[in-house]
Amino acid sequence: MAMGEHPDAAVVRRACTAFQQGDLDTLSTLVTADVVQHVPGDNMLAGHHKGRDACMQLWRTEYEETGGTLRVDIDSVMPDGRGHVISGHRCRAERGNRTMDMKTGLFFTIVGGKISDIDQCVEDIDAADAFWGK
Repeated sequence: MAMGEHPDAAVVRRACTAFQQGDLDTLSTLVTADVVQHVPGDNMLAGHHKGRDACMQLWRTEYEETGGTLRVDIDSVMPDGRGHVISGHRCRAERGNRTMDMKTGLFFTIVGGKISDIDQCVEDIDAADAFWGK
Protein backbone atom coordinates (compact mmCIF):
# COMPACT_ATOMS: atom_id res chain seq x y z
CA MET A 1 0.00 0.00 0.00
CA ALA A 2 1.35 3.42 -0.91
CA MET A 3 1.94 5.80 1.97
CA GLY A 4 -1.31 7.55 2.76
CA GLU A 5 -3.28 5.45 0.29
CA HIS A 6 -7.01 5.45 1.02
CA PRO A 7 -8.26 2.07 2.36
CA ASP A 8 -10.70 1.70 -0.56
CA ALA A 9 -7.86 2.25 -3.04
CA ALA A 10 -5.76 -0.30 -1.16
CA VAL A 11 -8.51 -2.95 -1.49
CA VAL A 12 -8.77 -2.31 -5.22
CA ARG A 13 -5.00 -2.39 -5.67
CA ARG A 14 -4.83 -5.72 -3.78
CA ALA A 15 -7.65 -7.13 -5.91
CA CYS A 16 -6.07 -5.98 -9.17
CA THR A 17 -2.70 -7.39 -8.12
CA ALA A 18 -4.30 -10.73 -7.17
CA PHE A 19 -6.08 -10.83 -10.54
CA GLN A 20 -2.87 -9.97 -12.38
CA GLN A 21 -1.09 -12.83 -10.60
CA GLY A 22 -3.94 -15.27 -11.26
CA ASP A 23 -4.48 -15.52 -7.49
CA LEU A 24 -8.23 -16.03 -7.56
CA ASP A 25 -8.25 -17.43 -4.01
CA THR A 26 -7.06 -14.07 -2.65
CA LEU A 27 -9.32 -12.19 -5.01
CA SER A 28 -12.34 -14.11 -3.73
CA THR A 29 -11.66 -12.83 -0.19
CA LEU A 30 -11.73 -9.19 -1.38
CA VAL A 31 -15.25 -9.27 -2.82
CA THR A 32 -18.64 -9.56 -1.13
CA ALA A 33 -20.72 -12.73 -1.51
CA ASP A 34 -23.21 -10.78 -3.65
CA VAL A 35 -20.62 -8.96 -5.79
CA VAL A 36 -21.72 -8.10 -9.32
CA GLN A 37 -19.44 -7.45 -12.30
CA HIS A 38 -20.91 -5.71 -15.32
CA VAL A 39 -19.09 -6.51 -18.59
CA PRO A 40 -19.91 -4.36 -21.63
CA GLY A 41 -20.47 -5.40 -25.19
CA ASP A 42 -22.01 -8.29 -27.07
CA ASN A 43 -19.63 -11.19 -26.55
CA MET A 44 -19.22 -14.41 -24.59
CA LEU A 45 -18.26 -12.51 -21.41
CA ALA A 46 -20.74 -9.61 -21.65
CA GLY A 47 -23.49 -9.22 -19.12
CA HIS A 48 -24.08 -9.01 -15.40
CA HIS A 49 -22.20 -11.64 -13.40
CA LYS A 50 -24.03 -11.81 -10.06
CA GLY A 51 -22.48 -13.35 -6.97
CA ARG A 52 -18.97 -14.43 -5.98
CA ASP A 53 -19.25 -17.80 -7.76
CA ALA A 54 -20.37 -16.21 -11.04
CA CYS A 55 -17.56 -13.65 -10.87
CA MET A 56 -15.01 -16.34 -10.07
CA GLN A 57 -16.20 -18.29 -13.12
CA LEU A 58 -15.91 -15.13 -15.27
CA TRP A 59 -12.33 -14.57 -14.12
CA ARG A 60 -11.38 -18.22 -14.65
CA THR A 61 -12.90 -18.09 -18.14
CA GLU A 62 -10.86 -15.00 -19.01
CA TYR A 63 -7.66 -16.86 -18.12
CA GLU A 64 -8.70 -20.15 -19.74
CA GLU A 65 -9.83 -18.53 -23.01
CA THR A 66 -6.55 -16.62 -23.31
CA GLY A 67 -4.34 -19.56 -22.41
CA GLY A 68 -2.87 -17.57 -19.53
CA THR A 69 -1.73 -14.71 -21.79
CA LEU A 70 -4.06 -12.17 -20.16
CA ARG A 71 -2.09 -9.26 -18.68
CA VAL A 72 -3.86 -6.42 -16.89
CA ASP A 73 -1.36 -3.80 -15.76
CA ILE A 74 -2.56 -1.10 -13.37
CA ASP A 75 -2.00 2.47 -14.54
CA SER A 76 -3.95 4.29 -11.84
CA VAL A 77 -6.16 3.79 -8.79
CA MET A 78 -8.36 6.75 -7.82
CA PRO A 79 -10.72 6.70 -4.81
CA ASP A 80 -13.42 9.28 -4.13
CA GLY A 81 -13.38 8.69 -0.36
CA ARG A 82 -17.08 7.80 -0.45
CA GLY A 83 -16.95 4.11 -1.35
CA HIS A 84 -16.00 4.33 -5.03
CA VAL A 85 -12.71 3.69 -6.79
CA ILE A 86 -11.79 3.96 -10.46
CA SER A 87 -8.84 1.99 -11.77
CA GLY A 88 -7.19 2.38 -15.16
CA HIS A 89 -5.43 -0.53 -16.85
CA ARG A 90 -3.65 -1.69 -19.96
CA CYS A 91 -5.14 -5.01 -20.99
CA ARG A 92 -3.29 -7.37 -23.31
CA ALA A 93 -4.15 -10.92 -24.32
CA GLU A 94 -4.02 -13.48 -27.09
CA ARG A 95 -6.84 -15.83 -28.03
CA GLY A 96 -6.39 -18.13 -30.99
CA ASN A 97 -5.23 -15.89 -33.84
CA ARG A 98 -6.60 -12.73 -32.17
CA THR A 99 -4.77 -10.21 -30.02
CA MET A 100 -6.05 -7.49 -27.74
CA ASP A 101 -4.15 -4.46 -26.45
CA MET A 102 -6.32 -1.68 -25.08
CA LYS A 103 -7.00 0.60 -22.16
CA THR A 104 -9.69 -0.52 -19.76
CA GLY A 105 -11.24 0.99 -16.68
CA LEU A 106 -13.07 -0.42 -13.71
CA PHE A 107 -15.47 1.47 -11.48
CA PHE A 108 -15.67 -0.23 -8.07
CA THR A 109 -18.14 0.15 -5.24
CA ILE A 110 -16.68 -0.72 -1.84
CA VAL A 111 -18.91 -1.81 1.06
CA GLY A 112 -17.46 -2.79 4.44
CA GLY A 113 -13.94 -2.90 3.04
CA LYS A 114 -14.86 -5.31 0.23
CA ILE A 115 -15.71 -4.90 -3.44
CA SER A 116 -19.47 -5.18 -4.02
CA ASP A 117 -19.82 -3.94 -7.59
CA ILE A 118 -17.51 -3.68 -10.61
CA ASP A 119 -18.46 -1.76 -13.74
CA GLN A 120 -16.06 -2.49 -16.57
CA CYS A 121 -15.35 -0.04 -19.38
CA VAL A 122 -13.19 -0.68 -22.43
CA GLU A 123 -11.46 1.61 -24.89
CA ASP A 124 -13.01 -0.11 -27.93
CA ILE A 125 -16.17 -2.17 -27.41
CA ASP A 126 -16.19 -3.44 -31.01
CA ALA A 127 -12.58 -4.66 -30.70
CA ALA A 128 -13.39 -6.35 -27.36
CA ASP A 129 -16.41 -8.05 -28.96
CA ALA A 130 -14.27 -9.24 -31.88
CA PHE A 131 -11.60 -10.55 -29.49
CA TRP A 132 -13.96 -12.46 -27.17
CA GLY A 133 -16.50 -13.54 -29.79
CA LYS A 134 -19.80 -15.22 -28.94
